[in-house]
This record gives sequence, C-alpha cells and structure tokens, in this order.
Amino acid sequence: MGVWRKWIFPIARLVVFAAIAVALVKVAFFPENMEETSSIDPTGTVAESIITVERGSIANDVVLDGSIVADAAADAKAALDGNILELKVGVGAAVAKDTELAVVRKEVIPEPVVSTDEEGNEVVTQPKTQYVTKTVTAPVAGVVSSLPMVVGQTVAIGDVVATVAPPTFSVTGQIAPEQQYRLQEKPTEAAVEVVGGPGSFTCTNLSISVPLEGSDGSAPDDGGDGASASGATVRCAVPSDVTVFAGLTGTITLPGGAADDVLVLPVTAVKGNSQEGSVWVLGEDGEPVETPVGLGLNDGSSVEITSGVDEGAEVLEFLPVDDATDVPADDCIEQPDGSVFCDDGSMEG
Repeated sequence: MGVWRKWIFPIARLVVFAAIAVALVKVAFFPENMEETSSIDPTGTVAESIITVERGSIANDVVLDGSIVADAAADAKAALDGNILELKVGVGAAVAKDTELAVVRKEVIPEPVVSTDEEGNEVVTQPKTQYVTKTVTAPVAGVVSSLPMVVGQTVAIGDVVATVAPPTFSVTGQIAPEQQYRLQEKPTEAAVEVVGGPGSFTCTNLSISVPLEGSDGSAPDDGGDGASASGATVRCAVPSDVTVFAGLTGTITLPGGAADDVLVLPVTAVKGNSQEGSVWVLGEDGEPVETPVGLGLNDGSSVEITSGVDEGAEVLEFLPVDDATDVPADDCIEQPDGSVFCDDGSMEG
C-alpha cells in the first residue's frame, strides 16, 4: 500500500494533468475545422431621411439673460467761468428736475472810461466791478449723490458741480449678432421676468446698441473689428410702479414676430438662417437637388419658408455632407493620414 501512495498515485495524477494540458493546447491552436477566412462585404445601405414641407405656426421670441441695474447718475455742470457763490443743497438731498443746486458768479471788470475835464485834461475813470451769475440746476429728478464743490471754489465751463442719481432702473442683457437676424423689426419693448421678484412686466424705451470702436477711450482688444465678443447690449426701462433692486437677474423676451399657417421646415433641412437659403428637394429621379428658398421667421428649431418650394414637397431632413474619404481618381491612393497621393506626383490634403 505504501508503494501505491508513494509512487503510483502521484505518477497517475501527473499523467492526467499532462493529458488535459495537451487537449487545451490542441483546442486553442489547432482547431479541427479551420476554415479559410473570407472577406466581409457590407450589404447595408444608408437611407436619406426625407420630410415634406408642411404648414404650421412659428413664434420668433428671442430670450436673453438679463440683470437689473440702477440708471447712471447725471452730472450737473457749470455753464459759466467763475466761483461758487452758493450751494443750495447737500449730499443726499432729494431734488426734482431743474431744482437749483448751486450759483456760480463771474467777476466782470469793465474797461476804463477816458474823458476830458473842463481844463482839457484827460481823465481815466474805472467803473465798478460787475458780476454775472448763473444757476446750476438738476438735470434729472433724484438724489444728490455727489457735491465736490465748496463755496468760493473756482470753476470753468463744463466742470461738474453736483451729481444726481435718479431713482430709476433698467434691464440690460447681451444679444449675439446671429440672434439679431431673428428680429424682423427692431422692438421697442420687451417682457421681463425677474428671478425672485415681481411677475412678468413690460419694459419700454428698448434700445439695442454696439459701442463704437474707441468710444471708451481705450484701444480695442478684439482685433479691431469694432464689435465686442458678446455682441450688442439690450437695454430697456423698468416702469416706475415696479419695485426692483440693482443686482437682480432675470430674462428678457424680445418679440421677433409670429406667423400662423405658413410653410415651415426644421432648421436641419435648411442651409442658411435669414432672408435666403437652400433646401435639397427630391427630383423626379429620386436624387436631391439644391433649391434656393426665401426664409422668414426663425425660432431656433423651425424656419419659415416664404418662397422656392410648395407645400408637400419632399426634401432632405438633414443637409447633405460630402464624403471626405472619396478618392478623386482611379490612380490616386488615400494615405492613412487622410491625404491622397496620385501617380502624377500630386498630393491632396
């Protein structure tokens, strides 16, 4: 029995493990039915997505991020060279428009008067000094926020005597140049929604402006194209009966127009965004043909088609894209980096 345990059983286990190892190697590297690898040819086709021109409604509202800002203070300037004779208000005083803020006095010394007495002698008489005064008034209603002058101080025409901060607010936001295409007509008012503030209200006196190059006295840092990267500034006045505070944020909704029962297509089917564009209409042979169309309102997802195609026309839902991997000639070979080398020695990127 000792011989079996010491020699026979260990040798038998080694034989079994060796047989298993040989079997695994055979299965892994020497399959019985090895077939010759055949090339795989693609059999599927890519079908173009087709849609039809249909009638629908489109609302072209442009929604911008906005913020509440206090209107800029207005400067009350001296209109006379002279000295401050009197200050009629102090900092913090509430004033109405045209309220008197200060008085400027100018000393005028008249020319000497030359006369002849009874004996024929020339007599020079110096008339009394005369004074001219001018009142500085508040340019707007508000609160006097600055009064940098003191009585007796010399001022020149155009010097700021006082600053008045109006109690009014505006809403401002940035509109990108491409968004301005969506505004068929320049709006004069907008709907404003303030986060955490009053409900939606209408702001008036709306303006869209782009600062002129160099208007701030500094050199442009945008390459000299005269426009900032953020586009134009939208600004409109908050009604006086609406309570807001500087620093609040919200949205500005600009009305860009609306239309019902018009021809529309998704923007993915149209090349161009404003006025003129193209769509790819299926021809009689089933091939898409680029067709010029007129464009109207654009809400960012759909665009109005004003001319060029009729209702029910079939067009490509997505703009066709040229296959950059097409080899331009039989004698040209595409390289791994995407360039094409031809037998005539030319190279195309």
